[in-house]
Amino acid sequence: MLTTLAWTAVKQMVPSENQEEESQVSVNGKRSKPEDAGGEGEYHPAKLSRRDLYKPPTAEELNQLKEAESLFHCSLLKMQMEELLKEVVLSERRKQQIDSFIQTVTELLRTVPDSPQVELSDLSWLSSAVKVPFLLVPKTTKGKFHMAPPASVDLIGSYPLGTCTKPRITVDLAVTIPANVLQQKDVLNQRYPRKRALYLAGLAQYLASSSDIGSMRYSCLHGNRLRPVLLLTPSGKDSSSFTLRVHAGPPPGFFKPSRFHPQRNNIRTEWYSGLQMSQGSSEPPTPHYNSSVLGDLLPRAHLQFLSAVSSQCSALADGVALLKVWLRQRELDQGTGCFNGFLASMLLAYLLTTHRISNSMTAYQLLRNSLNFLASTDLTVNGISLARDPDATAPSLAEFHNAFQVVFVDPSGHLNMCADMTASTYKQLQHEASVSMEFWDNPTVDGFDSLLMTPKPMIRTSDHVFQLCELVKLQSSCKKMDLLSELMDHSGNYVQTALPFILTLLQQGLGQRIHLLTHSLSPVPEWPVESEAPKHKDQPPLSFGLLLNPELAASALERGPAADSPTAAEFRQLWGSRSELRRFQDGSITEAVVWGGETMCQKRLVPRQIITHLLQLHADIPDSCIRYVGAMVDDVIQTGSEVPSTGEEESLLVVQSYDDLSRKLWGLKGLPLSITAVQGAHPALRYTQVFPPVPLKVGYSFFDREKTSRSLVPKESKPCPAYITPITVICHMEGSGKWPHDRLAIRHIRTAFHIRLGVLLEKQHGYTCKPCPAHLDVWKDGLLFRIQVAYHREAQVLRERMTDKGLLVVRDNEEAQTLEMATVHKPLLTSTLHGLQQQHQSFGGSCRLAKRWLGAQLFSKDITEDTADLLVASLFLQPAPFTPPGSPQVGLLRFLCLLSSFDWRNNPLIVNLNNQLTAPDYTEIRNDFMASRESLPVLFLATPKDKKQSLWTKRAPSVQMLQRVVVVAAESLKLLEHQLMDREQIQDVRVVMRPPLDAYDVLIHLNPKQVPLLAQAVDPHPVTFSRGLMAGRIAPSGGALPVIDYNPVSLYLAELRDAFGDLALFFCDPHGGTVIAVLWKPKAFVPIGFKTSQMSARKVEVNGEQANTIPNVEAILEDFRILGKGLIKSVDARTEKWSF
Repeated sequence: MLTTLAWTAVKQMVPSENQEEESQVSVNGKRSKPEDAGGEGEYHPAKLSRRDLYKPPTAEELNQLKEAESLFHCSLLKMQMEELLKEVVLSERRKQQIDSFIQTVTELLRTVPDSPQVELSDLSWLSSAVKVPFLLVPKTTKGKFHMAPPASVDLIGSYPLGTCTKPRITVDLAVTIPANVLQQKDVLNQRYPRKRALYLAGLAQYLASSSDIGSMRYSCLHGNRLRPVLLLTPSGKDSSSFTLRVHAGPPPGFFKPSRFHPQRNNIRTEWYSGLQMSQGSSEPPTPHYNSSVLGDLLPRAHLQFLSAVSSQCSALADGVALLKVWLRQRELDQGTGCFNGFLASMLLAYLLTTHRISNSMTAYQLLRNSLNFLASTDLTVNGISLARDPDATAPSLAEFHNAFQVVFVDPSGHLNMCADMTASTYKQLQHEASVSMEFWDNPTVDGFDSLLMTPKPMIRTSDHVFQLCELVKLQSSCKKMDLLSELMDHSGNYVQTALPFILTLLQQGLGQRIHLLTHSLSPVPEWPVESEAPKHKDQPPLSFGLLLNPELAASALERGPAADSPTAAEFRQLWGSRSELRRFQDGSITEAVVWGGETMCQKRLVPRQIITHLLQLHADIPDSCIRYVGAMVDDVIQTGSEVPSTGEEESLLVVQSYDDLSRKLWGLKGLPLSITAVQGAHPALRYTQVFPPVPLKVGYSFFDREKTSRSLVPKESKPCPAYITPITVICHMEGSGKWPHDRLAIRHIRTAFHIRLGVLLEKQHGYTCKPCPAHLDVWKDGLLFRIQVAYHREAQVLRERMTDKGLLVVRDNEEAQTLEMATVHKPLLTSTLHGLQQQHQSFGGSCRLAKRWLGAQLFSKDITEDTADLLVASLFLQPAPFTPPGSPQVGLLRFLCLLSSFDWRNNPLIVNLNNQLTAPDYTEIRNDFMASRESLPVLFLATPKDKKQSLWTKRAPSVQMLQRVVVVAAESLKLLEHQLMDREQIQDVRVVMRPPLDAYDVLIHLNPKQVPLLAQAVDPHPVTFSRGLMAGRIAPSGGALPVIDYNPVSLYLAELRDAFGDLALFFCDPHGGTVIAVLWKPKAFVPIGFKTSQMSARKVEVNGEQANTIPNVEAILEDFRILGKGLIKSVDARTEKWSF
């Protein structure tokens, strides 16, 4: 809770509209005069006497403190929301500009000249510089038209209500078409919508001559082509600051609302299609057309209603503003069938009028209650109505539900305000509200950032995304699905006609494989007044998002009803020729559909097979029109030429072989001490190795033999042999009084255990073993396991030191930390992340993609494997405002977003492994972090076992490298999302894996033959040589020990860093990179005084009497070549930074 002093200071420092009421309390307890404060707009720290500092808070202050304590996680969240509202509301200066422009436009509109009456299809009165904002299909309809000054010009919408917000400032102006221009029968056959469009064209023609108008464009209200609008901007420097949207509409009450009942017809089939209706059949209803026309009758009534409600609740405008921000971040507030700001205002009005929220609630409470209502109320089943006493002709809710997918009725009782919204869009809205409510009260989540500040584009939110590209094909879909009546109702908009039926079809086919099916909202078109209205096919591709159910999404079997079930015919009708009768192990005979897929990366795309099959079968949409981007990025970690795999199967083989080895270690007989634990400590054992080790069969003729052990060694004349990864296994031995208390003696005992374990494994199981002082190598199943014996007290022994006076001193040191990291922390991390993989199948794939990106961009030394795995784990453990990633691709996108957007300077990233941290732990970690920030790593990771030190990032990255990572991650994210969502881009997702090499000073090009992991490169090189491998069955045990952990590139890099680490930084892609990039350290080239002890790689420069040394670049480059003889192909010095 804030103290009185802090609260008073906050009030003094933060500008407020009620500044006079919030003036400081004077010494005698009375409010000081407003003029005592500084000049207008000036705010100064409060100068309070000692008596004021300790004065009890006033009743108002106590109420504010109580509110902050009960309604918010902390007072900070309240202030964040207040600051956000200040950012999005319009300033007084902007309002004055808007008012001035409105007045100018209104005066111009009142002087619109009359024109002679002509046929509705006669456009000769319009100049060629202005087109009609309407698709005239069919070409002609009955009626007369003439231009006349508007009967009235009124402000409508959010601006007069005070709910208009930045950044897209749009002000609505309603122009009333004179009654003598319209006729009662204009509701039929698009006559009124065409007159409306003609009237707007006439206004545009007149306004084009005014110098006060900056630009003029046409658009449609929420994408509805029957409701065109005219967009005006002011001239001069304010041209892009706001837009005036001019609506044309009939006089209030001109048409009877009963004419627009959802079950009535207002477009005749014969007029629209030229087909005669058969005798006895009635015209189909046109509910969408009816609601479009009816919507033009009611904007003034809606404004009056909202104004009356707003006057009763002072926080309504702020509540609407917060809800609009929430909707905007989720891309739900723009486009055809969106949940726009008008609906947000009406929703809050509904909650107020039904007493679900009270007039005294704050904006925070209004937002919370509205989201809670959305999450718990399904308007696709139980619609709601604002009409208190509708007249007898108003439709019932049941009648609205028969005509529309989502029902929210306006105060008149005649208009469904959600007429254009699909059920999928509302389900998405419900889902988003539900997810928001889940993390709202979680004190461990930054609620403000997750709710209102984090954008949620479809490509980052949905697990799989696909696009329908050639939208003109939807015309044949309407014909195939027999949607002529619906097409007529939508006035020829085949995209919006077919969309609900396609969504229903896909929902039925995907079933329990998905939690949610979403679609993009067709963007609202804008076009110049001198251009024809864009065709329906001209809009961007329709995008669909799938939120997968990980347990069922990849299932290759779709099991249907029993063969004699009444629903079997329906199942066969849905799946067509793919459906077949199958007998199962339980004896049942049912309909079933089997989808192809051997490996996990193929099964991951089963939804794609379902979607393409259903759309081809039922909607006549060919596979070529479907662009599936659910797993495009997976290609960069794909291996296997015959059966592609992204590592899941290989990882499982490694884990199974490790489990078998672990059991055999436990069962060994003849050890002097028993084994207390066997733990894996390698990324492959937690499914996160970028390219997991694969069982190998080695061809002996490719190698030479070591004389004593007969192990294989590489031949100098041959290419570098295939790389064999040692899989680290930690074997803990039991404690005993026989263990020595001397560090050297402990090492000798461990070595003896390695020898003994090797002998027993070879004797009892036939494995080829090679003991070393630090480990034991075991060749098993074509894999190499590296066993390290550990003694739990060894780290403590390393910390102890005896002084000259015989005192025992315990002091932490690098050696003890390294040992503890290898034998305690890494095995624990491996087992924990292994468990996380069991909960989330996409975790391993996401880690592999993230680390492939880090390696490709040359960051793998700075963001280590363990650090990267923890960063990805945080996306699964605390995904807010998302759900946990359901595919590796979306995991990579969110990883890049985390790297580029997280505030590493001011916040610790807390990874709550096994959900062990509580809210007080979070507070403690953050407080300790802020108290010791300057001494902590620049990238701080806190885990349940490591709250204060960030062991995983102590050594790397540096401040400069983290800045570089952030910048490259931001650019990669932007580029990758464009690649995935924009089909016009060159389709090459590998472009984000190619590092920009221009920034480096020297490039060392390597000989591909000596790069053992060449096959893992982003752009694989054609390989025409052998690396000593053979095809065929791999023996589980026996055979000569192969060449282990031999990678000339990493060995060469280690030598370079050791010899020249003070002069330069060295970077290389560990996964098949053939270039080592060198960056000179700027400080290394600052001349220093001559000293014989500091002449390594330096040369002398004499300037007068001063002798300085600078790096001898030519000699250094020559050393690079000498050190890498046989490995280096060329050294390319690209800059002259060393020339002084």
